[in-house]
Amino acid sequence: MAKRVFLLLILPAAVIFIGSLSKVNMNADYATADYHQLFQTSDACMSCHNGLITSGGEDISFGIDWRTTMMANSARDPYWHASVRREITDHPESRNHIEDECSTCHMPMSHYEAKYNGQKAKIFAHLPVNEAISRIDLLAADGVSCTSCHQITQEKLGSYESFVGRFVIDSLKPMGEREIYGPYAVDPGRSNIMHSSSGFLQAQSGHIQSSELCATCHTLITESLGPDGKVIGELPEQVPYLEWRHSSFRDHQSCQSCHMPTVKGEVPISSVMGQPKKKVSRHTFLGGNFFMMKILNRFRGTLGVKALPREMEDGILRTIDHLQNRTARIKIDTMQRVDNKLEVRLSIDNLAGHKLPTAYPSRRTWIHFMVRNKAGNVLFESGSLRQDGSIVGNDNDENASMYEKHYSKIDNPKQVQIYESIMAGPHDEVTTGLLTAVRFIKDNRILPNGFNKSNADEEIAVQGRAKKDADFIGGRDNIIYSIALDTVPAGQLYIDAELWYQPVGFRWAKNLVSYDSDETNRFVSYYDSMSEESAIKLASVEGVWKQE
Repeated sequence: MAKRVFLLLILPAAVIFIGSLSKVNMNADYATADYHQLFQTSDACMSCHNGLITSGGEDISFGIDWRTTMMANSARDPYWHASVRREITDHPESRNHIEDECSTCHMPMSHYEAKYNGQKAKIFAHLPVNEAISRIDLLAADGVSCTSCHQITQEKLGSYESFVGRFVIDSLKPMGEREIYGPYAVDPGRSNIMHSSSGFLQAQSGHIQSSELCATCHTLITESLGPDGKVIGELPEQVPYLEWRHSSFRDHQSCQSCHMPTVKGEVPISSVMGQPKKKVSRHTFLGGNFFMMKILNRFRGTLGVKALPREMEDGILRTIDHLQNRTARIKIDTMQRVDNKLEVRLSIDNLAGHKLPTAYPSRRTWIHFMVRNKAGNVLFESGSLRQDGSIVGNDNDENASMYEKHYSKIDNPKQVQIYESIMAGPHDEVTTGLLTAVRFIKDNRILPNGFNKSNADEEIAVQGRAKKDADFIGGRDNIIYSIALDTVPAGQLYIDAELWYQPVGFRWAKNLVSYDSDETNRFVSYYDSMSEESAIKLASVEGVWKQE
C-alpha cells in the first residue's frame, strides 16, 4: 500500500515530465510542431483508479484488473504480430495499408494520432513494446487503454460507419480541454482533481455502457486482396455485435453485463476522495483468450508484460472460470437401442449472447465423446485432443486443404463435431489468411438464444451443412452418436461427453511454419512449447446405459 500512496503523490508531476520528454524523443514521422495529441497512457489514470477496495475487502482496482487483460496487451500479442507479418508476406505491395488497418484496434491510440495528423499508422516500428521510448511508441504499447475507450463519443454508434474501429472522438479540442466519458456524475471539485492529474475533463454519459461502444472494434469487416493489392471482396472476419443484435440478448443484456460484471453493493471509483457508487463495472474484460494470456505470462520478459505474474495468473483464472461457468452446457437427452446400435442424443446449449465460439476465426469448440465398458476399455471415441493441440480425426488438422463437415449423426470415430468457421479464398481453397479469404464455407458455431438462422443477414449466416440441420437452432445443437453393439458384451456402458474449446486452432498455428520470419517463428515456438495448455474443457456430462 505504501507504494501506491507514493505513486499518488508523484504522478501529476511525472505525467508532465513524460509529456515534455516525449516531444524530444518523438519518432521522426510524428515530430512536427503542430502535431495534435489526443491521448494519454494509462499511467495518468492508474494512480487514482487503483487501490479500490470493496466493503468485503475485495480489490477491484481498475488499472490492475485491466493490465492483465487482452485489451491492455493487444499490442503485445505475439499471435497478432505473427499474423500481421504473414499478411504482409502474402501481400507485400499492401504493407502500409495492412499495418495501418491492423493497428486500428490493437494500437488504437497511436493509430488515431497518426490518422488525425495525416500519417499512416505503423506496427513493427513500435515493437518490441519493452523498448518503447518515444511518446507515440508508448501509446502504441498501451494497447486498448483508458483514454481510447473513454473518449469515444455517441456519434454514429451502432451504425455501419462506426464499425472496423471507426469510432468518433473529438479531435478538435486540444489536450487540457478534452472530455472523458463515464457513467457517473462528478462534482466540480473531484472533476478538477482528475483534470489536474490526467489533463481530461470528466463528463457523464450512459453511452459508455452500451453494446454499441464495444461494437466499434468488435465488428471487423476485412477487405480481401487479390493481385497487386486490388480489393476483390469483403469478409465478416469477426462480428459478435451483429450476432448479439440478432439474438434475444439484445433486449436485456449488454456486452458489458457479461464482460465487465458489476460489483455488488457500493464502492468508490477513485482512491482519492472517491464517493461510493452503485453498479460499478469491473475492468476485467472477461473474454475467450486464456491461452494468449498464458503465453504472455510465460514469456513476459520478451513481450514486455507490465502486469505482475500473480496478477496475470489471477486474470487467467478469472477468464477460465468465466468460460467454464458462463458459456455452455452439454446434456444427454436420450440413450436407446436402435437396430442393434446404441444411440446417444446430446444437446449443447450456448449460454452466451453471441455465437460459440465468436470473434477471431482461429477459435473452435468441439465434442469429445467416449464410450467405455465396465473394465474401462474404450469401445468408441470421437474428438480426443493430442498433446500437440490437434484433434484426432479432424480433416483440417491432418490436411490444410480440407476441413471437417458438420454432423447431425456420428457413427464413425473418424468423425468429429467441431463448431468453427472455415474460410475460403477466391477459388474455394481452404485458408487461414484473412486477406486471402472471401467467404466462409463452414460456419456452424453454436447460435445464441433467439437467433433465427432463416432470416439472418449474410454477415452472420450459418454456412455449410448446419444450414439444413433442423436440430441446429438458436441457442442449441442436438447431435446423435451411434455405436454398433454387435461385438459389445452384455453389461453396463459408460458414456462421457465433453465440450472443449481452443482459442488458436492447431491449423492456424501450423500454417505459420512456412513463413520464415522472427514473428512467425517465435509464435510457433511458443505454441509448440505450450500446446498441451492450448485448450480447456468447458462442460461435461456422464451417463450409464445397461447392455442386456
